[in-house]
Amino acid sequence: MQPIILFDGDCLFCHASVQWVAARDRKAVFRFASQQSAVGRALLERGNGLAGGTVVLIEDGCYYVKSDAVLRIGRRLAWPWNMLAAAGFLVPRPLRNFVYDQIAVRRHRLIRQHDRCPLPPPELRARFLDELPR
Repeated sequence: MQPIILFDGDCLFCHASVQWVAARDRKAVFRFASQQSAVGRALLERGNGLAGGTVVLIEDGCYYVKSDAVLRIGRRLAWPWNMLAAAGFLVPRPLRNFVYDQIAVRRHRLIRQHDRCPLPPPELRARFLDELPR
């Protein structure tokens, strides 16, 4: 099963992050689902009821959140992001998660708000999950 990124579908910063990841995911490894979608909610339930509002990476049946998810995503991206992510694992998790939490608290202010979320381009839309993976 391909790795799945669950993101906050109500957050423009998260939408922009998905587009940023997709642009650097040259092998189209990642699939995406909004945490508010039926697929996203079901996958969160499978993860023992993980709370939404943080990025979640599902990889090889394991669930990763916060900075662990971000760095594991980064390791699969093109250079130099993969090297930066590898170096990020040298930082202790409590410090990494503190930085993640500080960004998460401010994420709605980091990107200008719109009335509605923009639709992803067609080539990216195909990578969004409409049903649960088997």
